[in-house]
Amino acid sequence: MVFTGVQRAVLGTVTMLCAALATPVAQAHDLPVSATQRATAAQVAQQGVPLAELAPEAPDTYVVKRGDTLWGISGMYLKRPWRWPELWGMNLEAIRNPHLIFPGQTLYLHKDGAYARLSTRAPGDGAASGDPQTVRVSPRTRSDSLADSALPTLKPHLIEPFLVEPVVVDGQALQLAPRIVATLEDRVLMSPGDRIYARGDASNPLRAEPGEPRQYRVFRDAVALKDPLTSEILGYEAQHLGTAVLVRGETFEESANGKGGVTSEYVPASLDVSSSKEEIRAGDRLLPAPPRSFMSYAPHAPQRDLEARVVSIYGSSAVANAAQNNVVAINLGTQDGIETGLVLKLMTKGDRVKDRTDKAMVKLPSESNGMAMVFRTFDRVSYALILDVRTPVRVGDRLVNPE
Repeated sequence: MVFTGVQRAVLGTVTMLCAALATPVAQAHDLPVSATQRATAAQVAQQGVPLAELAPEAPDTYVVKRGDTLWGISGMYLKRPWRWPELWGMNLEAIRNPHLIFPGQTLYLHKDGAYARLSTRAPGDGAASGDPQTVRVSPRTRSDSLADSALPTLKPHLIEPFLVEPVVVDGQALQLAPRIVATLEDRVLMSPGDRIYARGDASNPLRAEPGEPRQYRVFRDAVALKDPLTSEILGYEAQHLGTAVLVRGETFEESANGKGGVTSEYVPASLDVSSSKEEIRAGDRLLPAPPRSFMSYAPHAPQRDLEARVVSIYGSSAVANAAQNNVVAINLGTQDGIETGLVLKLMTKGDRVKDRTDKAMVKLPSESNGMAMVFRTFDRVSYALILDVRTPVRVGDRLVNPE
């Protein structure tokens, strides 16, 4: 099957993340091109990046393969992968949406004087005329979204669970959330397929009426996320246990009391456990599941100086160190200007060690330790995936602007 470059919007600065999370009706052409992306493209479309910014073994041509990621290809071509938008110039007149890059494309590295650009056109292949480029992709069934073929920013399996699992709430949010009160046959622990019963707060009952949530996530034990510098509580991270589907809402049933009167008796809501990561039990809390949607962003450096700290390592309270592909929470959120796609440099704390020559204690300098990318944000806390790291990451480590 053949699609033109104009039809599939193959030139661009950014790509789609996690196509597996896309709803069937979502279309690539619905995604906007931000003002910042357009400004970057307009500035560098004719120039590119200095040759000194290219990776030592940047290939002149590369055929995009399934399993590739935007971050991986960026690192193949650039010493500083977050400068991808500057390398990937685009023709805004011909290409209205630059969000998708597909397997099967051939990327060509153009070098002109002291600068380089990446294109999907071979040198001399109609680049000046703006003729549409042909891109071949594997056949897709008609029920699939075209975005399912798009190159993701990161390996989807590394962050898909974290797009829905961690939830940061305020101190009372979980206390007011509906709670599991009983199980079928009075089981202590529940697993997929089991029926559970829950009740909501008086001001927030579980209803099965049109427009009310039917899909819920199950949480337990909200843990305080404290700023490692000030000890201020930034929010509470709830432990994700699984999901459940609302079958029947809370009701009151009336019955004769045998004395000529009527008794009204409360009946809790019924839900079926649809998945479980850990055992689910009475007392666990329910929060409505967010709608599945595209996560679209591009790796980029902050526009202003930032300094964040690692608040916690996601996954288990017993985990003391984080490694490559682990997720960390940091002490900055949307109110601090943090957004998805930000690339930050990890810094070591600078340990205190004993001078081997005279046994005095000295403090080592803070050193560059790797890179992390923000992929989920809350008001005062964000989550970042560690892309590469030299030594284990610990709570309190700094994250700063990449050089």
